[in-house]
Amino acid sequence: MSAKLKLLQEMLKPIVESLGCQLWGIDHISQGKHSTLRIYIEREEGVTVDDCAAVSHQISGILDVEDPISGVYTLEVSSPGMDRPLFTLEQFSAFAGSKVQIRLRVPFDGRRNFKGILNGIEGEDILLVVDDEEFLLPIDLIDRAQVIPQF
Repeated sequence: MSAKLKLLQEMLKPIVESLGCQLWGIDHISQGKHSTLRIYIEREEGVTVDDCAAVSHQISGILDVEDPISGVYTLEVSSPGMDRPLFTLEQFSAFAGSKVQIRLRVPFDGRRNFKGILNGIEGEDILLVVDDEEFLLPIDLIDRAQVIPQF
C-alpha cells in the first residue's frame, strides 16, 4: 500500500467508524490530471445509499480541509459488492476458498494476472491455486485483487 493510501486510511477510518460503518478499503485511480478516490465501506447489516451519502458528506469535508490529494478528483463511496476488492491479509484469509482474480504490480513467474482459488495466506503471502498449480504471491506485489462471484 502506498504512503498516500496509508495516510488516507488513517485519516478516514475514524470518520467512517463514527458513522457505524467499517472502512473496507481505498482505491485511488489516477487518470491524467483527473483522478478518482473510491472509498469502500461495509456494515454487518449491509450498506445503504444513505450510509454512502453520510460517509461521502463527512469525508468530503475532511478532504477539503486536509487536502491530501493534489489536483482534481472525484470522490466515490460504495459497498464493496459481490465482486469485492481485497486489500488486507485479514480479508484474503476471510475469503479463503473463493475464486479470485489478482493483478500484480510487476510480473511474478512471468505473469501479472492470475485467476484461481484463494487457498488462504501464509505469512505475508497469498496462497493461490491456478489450474492445480500453487502460487505464493507476496501481498506487497498485488496491485488489485477481487472476488469473482459464483452463481
